[in-house]
Amino acid sequence: MKQTITWIIVALVIAGGFTWYAMKSRTPDVPNKYDTFAQCLASKQTTMYGAAWCSHCQAQKKEFGTAFKYVPYVECPENTKLCTDKGVEGFPTWISSEGKKLVGEQSFEKIAELSGCQLPQ
Repeated sequence: MKQTITWIIVALVIAGGFTWYAMKSRTPDVPNKYDTFAQCLASKQTTMYGAAWCSHCQAQKKEFGTAFKYVPYVECPENTKLCTDKGVEGFPTWISSEGKKLVGEQSFEKIAELSGCQLPQ
């Protein structure tokens, strides 16, 4: 009987630990100031082409924060033909639906100008 109670307690402690860890490590889905801007980029089919190892791409993604999940993004090392067909020669490259390009890390103002999307105030 004591052994059963001990195993139940151990199981509860382990389950509690997993629950605590899951809650602690979960980031809340808080709206980001740039969500609407990033969603507009998606609706206007303005895409960022980049590579995971590219420090400028990482910096550009970081500027968007959690809103980057809405930005159309192509990982070029995994999509070589598509990036070659689009004429991507450097990272990051932003391409509008009309085929206009911006190469390199860009300000939000330049991306807004390329896409026609409005920046948040």
